[in-house]
Amino acid sequence: MRLGVHVVGFDFPGGSAVIGPTLARVGAAAEASGISVLSVMDHYFQLPALGGPDQPMLEAYTALGALATATKRVQLGTLVTGNTYRNPTLLAKIITTLDVVSGGRAILGIGTGWFELEHEQLGFEFGTFTDRFNRLEEALQIILPMIKGERPTFSGKWYHTKEAMANPRFRDHIPLMIGGSGEKKTFRLAAQHFDHLNIIAGFDELPGKLAALKQRCEEVGRDPATLETSTLVTALIDENVSADVIPAEMGQRMVVGSPDSIADQIKTKIFDAGIDAAIINVPFYAPGAVAKLGEALKPLVAG
Repeated sequence: MRLGVHVVGFDFPGGSAVIGPTLARVGAAAEASGISVLSVMDHYFQLPALGGPDQPMLEAYTALGALATATKRVQLGTLVTGNTYRNPTLLAKIITTLDVVSGGRAILGIGTGWFELEHEQLGFEFGTFTDRFNRLEEALQIILPMIKGERPTFSGKWYHTKEAMANPRFRDHIPLMIGGSGEKKTFRLAAQHFDHLNIIAGFDELPGKLAALKQRCEEVGRDPATLETSTLVTALIDENVSADVIPAEMGQRMVVGSPDSIADQIKTKIFDAGIDAAIINVPFYAPGAVAKLGEALKPLVAG
């Protein structure tokens, strides 16, 4: 069982001047609590469910570079990178750089990209879901060889390269994560190329998703046990609130209550369902919250 902390906002009390030091403290607290993965969103605007587009949002890989200096052990990555935001050769260069400066702790999380407002306002081409999925498939044919030290020449509909390379590199394999819920396309890509699949689904859907993933793995001749799985869960830490009060429409991806209650819910709803790792999103910053939650979750990590 593994646990991760996912940072989804930077609206810390004190404004821009405190963002850097506060983020460093969050990273240090997560590491001290036994958390194995620290991730950030790859967005340029805050998501509608969490606030407005004018709220503070850091560029993901610059933030991860800062976290690399504030931590020593945790793996660092995005959940997940929108392929549409960067040319694949640039992304390969970014992730190998993060791996070098962190001493081999980078994870490459990647997906198709979905937040249309960012694309429209910042000038990234959005297109249809099929367009974005096809672009991701092409991008992987460039990124994956580059991070292994190869020099791919590629000519596709979306991307073109000539002996593209990424040096320096820290290691020959950077763990690869894809995020999504599509049982036919995304799960197929996960089975073919990835080390880790972050499943976007409600708690009740997880057993069915795992069954579909097993089938995709068997279709390509892969042992499902070699593909790690995780899911993102929102944790609202409130000593005075019971999990029973969560609205039905929100309760499928949220846990609430005391840190000990949250730990019990994560075990029951995620680990007991067969998922390997829980990535915990704490949407509202409060000093000490990550450390308190990490302490309650330590028995799960040890187990």
